[in-house]
Amino acid sequence: MGAFISRLWFMLFPAKEYKIVVVGLDNAGKTTTLYKLHLGEVVTTHPTVGSNVEEIVYKNIRFEVWDLGGQERLRKSWATYYSGTNAIIVVIDSTDRARISIIKDELFRLLQHEDLEHAVVLVFANKQDLKDAMPPAEITDVLSLHSIKNHDWHIQACCALTGEGLYDGLGWIAQRVTGKATS
Repeated sequence: MGAFISRLWFMLFPAKEYKIVVVGLDNAGKTTTLYKLHLGEVVTTHPTVGSNVEEIVYKNIRFEVWDLGGQERLRKSWATYYSGTNAIIVVIDSTDRARISIIKDELFRLLQHEDLEHAVVLVFANKQDLKDAMPPAEITDVLSLHSIKNHDWHIQACCALTGEGLYDGLGWIAQRVTGKATS
């Protein structure tokens, strides 16, 4: 019955679809984040080779979410997914201090891409449940997020395993891409 009502609702009030590209280094939690948002549960994941794509419906807003592989050899192909992107989610392993400068370089490289000039940027500071996790303020400083002037950006503490913070971040994106509050 619920599925019927949902289909009827979308037929009467069609939702616009927005494209989100999820990037980050390998083992940051991108795929876990995607499937926690999509299915509401944690799934066993393997390193993504290429991409995963799922549709996530949030408050009558449809998001086509592309999760891109984060291994070094795959990062060169990220730009092939940028066309039509409304939002970028950068998933950071908050415990990976050794590689944070790598994702900083990747972030500033992607922000230069012409297909992303109007995209908003959400940084998920993932793995906040671990004791050695950098807090969002530290990640903001290390990534020089305050120097980003041509994109709306936000950093959100989260834990992909529990889902904590994920919908807060998705709500921020929804508000920015639709221009409306989503409460």
